[in-house]
Amino acid sequence: MIGADVSGAAGLYGLTIGMMIAVVTAPVGVSGAVFLLPAQLSLFGVPSPAVTPTNLLFNVVAGPGALLRYRRAGLLNSPLTRRLVIGTLPGVVIGAVVRVFAVPGPTAFRLLVAGLLMPLGLWLIARTLRPAPLDPAAEISPRTITGLALAVGFVGGIYGIGGGSIIGPLLVGRGMPVSQVAPAALASTFTTSVAGAAAFALLSLTGSGDVAPHWHLGLACGLGGLIGGYFGAYLQPRLPETALRLLLGALAAAFGALYAVQSLR
Repeated sequence: MIGADVSGAAGLYGLTIGMMIAVVTAPVGVSGAVFLLPAQLSLFGVPSPAVTPTNLLFNVVAGPGALLRYRRAGLLNSPLTRRLVIGTLPGVVIGAVVRVFAVPGPTAFRLLVAGLLMPLGLWLIARTLRPAPLDPAAEISPRTITGLALAVGFVGGIYGIGGGSIIGPLLVGRGMPVSQVAPAALASTFTTSVAGAAAFALLSLTGSGDVAPHWHLGLACGLGGLIGGYFGAYLQPRLPETALRLLLGALAAAFGALYAVQSLR
């Protein structure tokens, strides 16, 4: 365990980890913060609940890399982006308050993340390998998308995962193309992470314990994510849709399984 005081070689580890995560996750609309959690808890020894604002700080620093690339491709200005942002913003603030005052323990934290990600990932893989016939009547309504975004923002506020790792598999599994979902999910993740980080900063002034982010770690990993996210978004249109869907499902299922194993130790 390196410890939470990140400097020198440890900062380089954080930058490298952030870059590697973002290269893989940016093409499917996931910021990578959900996959940074094991490194925070096991490698750097960041205490709970400080892992959540540190993840949000990572999202804030790393997000513009992929978003710049998607903006150049004209993929950010969409109704889906607006619906996700409108839904997730209030949810992440409520989730931040719940995280500080009601869910501080890491075991419940990991179990809940595992319970969300594993079923979502496996469901998306199954839908990709054996796609069901598309039913126009089953198309998700704008109101439902906003409601899902609110719930995802709440979960993201609690766990600092931005929400893209949850909303992405849900929407893609219901038939939306990854090329449409990924930019919108990353845009909402960035927006809500700014709001969530600000909420935790305010809560750190009134609460006790490790509520403030670990700035050096979040900035080091975020800088790596900024670089990796730009190249990940560059790669997305060059990858087939089926490969992107399987990648998104595999990432969600694998890290859900990792959290389940960690919570049982």
